[in-house]
Amino acid sequence: VQLQASGGGLVQPGGSLRLSCTASGILFTDSTVGWYRQAPGEQRELVASITNTGATNYADSVKGRFTISRDNAKNTMLLQMNSLKFEDTAVYSCKLRSLRTSYDYWGQGTQVTVSS
Repeated sequence: VQLQASGGGLVQPGGSLRLSCTASGILFTDSTVGWYRQAPGEQRELVASITNTGATNYADSVKGRFTISRDNAKNTMLLQMNSLKFEDTAVYSCKLRSLRTSYDYWGQGTQVTVSS
């Protein structure tokens, strides 16, 4: 199983980025997927998740700014990040939880830096 994340980068406050994570080697439709982030010196935290039925969950700090989605035909999860703030700076990682095994798979992190 592999999760390949992309889309991080440097953006100014108020800007937007879109993260993408594509899974291979696993039945993507039978999974809950999500994005986590970890800032320097901080614990990793859930940013957003989406179930196999499309139910979403967001951290309070990103509600109204970030949107998580999934494209089951492409085995891909997306995180659209708008109105980015300095405090959104972190390494963002995607996670897939198999509903069949309850096992978690992680993608490599992608750096998001919000700076003027």
